[in-house]
Parts: sequence; structure tokens; C-alpha cells
Amino acid sequence: MSINVPDYELADTIVLTTPEQVRAIGDPLRTTILGLLHERAATVTELATAVRRPKSTVAHHVNVLAEAGLLYVVRTRRVRAIDERYYGRTARMFYVGVGQAPGGGPLPLDFNDFEVAAKESAAAYQAHQLYAFIRHARISPDRAAEFWKRIKDLVQEFDLMPRSGETTYGFAVGLYPMTDYPTLPVEEE
Repeated sequence: MSINVPDYELADTIVLTTPEQVRAIGDPLRTTILGLLHERAATVTELATAVRRPKSTVAHHVNVLAEAGLLYVVRTRRVRAIDERYYGRTARMFYVGVGQAPGGGPLPLDFNDFEVAAKESAAAYQAHQLYAFIRHARISPDRAAEFWKRIKDLVQEFDLMPRSGETTYGFAVGLYPMTDYPTLPVEEE
């Protein structure tokens, strides 16, 4: 069993601040490509084989990611008079920055991670192999921010783990305000 870690240099985190970057990661195939490149740099041919899609489709998605600054060519190899390009991520983690697009409008929404996780986890749920919790707590926004920092640290730890083993595991977390969650009335004394 081999342990794979990226075989190229990449930043720890990059904050995505442009609409093009956010749209680029908003496609499930592109996030899969980014996930595969956590293991090692790969060519379009290798990525197409892994995702079972035509090379032209994968090349298009790789170009979108590269133009958005999320992938780059980490090395080339000469194969029969053609330079084969190996792509790598520009960072281990991408965060969507809160802010405005250059024209003043809001950044587009990232894709819904929970929708993706629900689709990915359906088979594990059916096989009784899905580990999940949902909890609710009435806390201040400051406490929520502190808690989210701890969650991000755990996500980064999971993300930095060497790629090994036979099974890929998904890890989805979220923290969100709920304005319509029921609360008990104030206790009468």
C-alpha cells in the first residue's frame, strides 16, 4: 500500500475573492479534479481516466481551474514530440472570501457542500456505514466563530492526511444560523 502526498509545492490556503474563482470551484467535476490532485500532480489523460470522462471535457475543466488560479503546471514531460503537462493545485485549502465582486455586486454562491455530501453518502447510508450527527445550540455569534475556527483546524488536519488505504472517506461539516428553530419560553419564577 502506497502513501501519496502531493509531489509538488503548494500553499496551505488561498482565499478565493473573484467570481471566476468561486464559479470554478462550484462545479462537482472540478472539485473532484482538485481532490485527485491532493494525491499527486496529474495529466489531463490521467484525470480523464480517473473520472471516466472524455479528455476534452476534463481539459476544459482543467483550463477553467487554471485560468482561475486554482491549478498550475508543476512540470512537463516530453512524450513523442509532445510536452505532457502535469497539473497541481495552487493550495491545499480554498476558502471563499466574504466580499464583493470587482463590480460591487456579491460574489456568486459556492456549490452546496451538503447537497454534494448527501449524494455521495447515500450508498454509505444504505450500507449502515454513514457516521453523522446534527446538533443545535443557542450561542452568540462570537462563540460560533470560535467554534468554527476549531472545526477549520480539524478539516485542515483531515485534508493534510497522507493519501493511503483502499477507501476514500468524505468529511462534511457546517455551521449555520437558524432563525426559525423553536425555543422554550422564558421560565416563570
